[in-house]
Amino acid sequence: MISHDSREILHIKVTAHPTATWVIQQLRETFPDDPSIQLMIHDNDSIFSDRVDQSIASFDIRAKRIIPGSPWQHGTAERWLGTVKRDLLDRVIVLDETHPRRLLREYVEYYNEDRVHTIIRDSPAGRSTRPRPSPRSRVVGQPHVGGLQHCYEWREAA
Repeated sequence: MISHDSREILHIKVTAHPTATWVIQQLRETFPDDPSIQLMIHDNDSIFSDRVDQSIASFDIRAKRIIPGSPWQHGTAERWLGTVKRDLLDRVIVLDETHPRRLLREYVEYYNEDRVHTIIRDSPAGRSTRPRPSPRSRVVGQPHVGGLQHCYEWREAA
């Protein structure tokens, strides 16, 4: 689940066999008490049955299906999928079923808190710009997601 306005990843789970029941559980975990969500856009996959739409409505959220064959109608989700593929999945060899779950959890934390989103000027969580503390300070990269990504900050030189 991704917020359209901030591009914050609200919830992520992985399963090899998604079902309507599984989707409904993900909805319960994502929107337990959040009245600010008004609309949910989803594709026409068969797991998004009338039961799923009824569950979405029970959260006072309006469900909207995209037109079949029109992936541009949910471009935010499509961009997220491309980003996670390029930044993470194209760079690792998955070892077992738990490996991508752990990597995705770490990547979502990095994506929401530290990754710069050029179009919206910064990460969904927002970060303050830090001025250089002194002339002796240097930029140091902090590894994230097992060293696949980095966040940079000022550190005093030793």
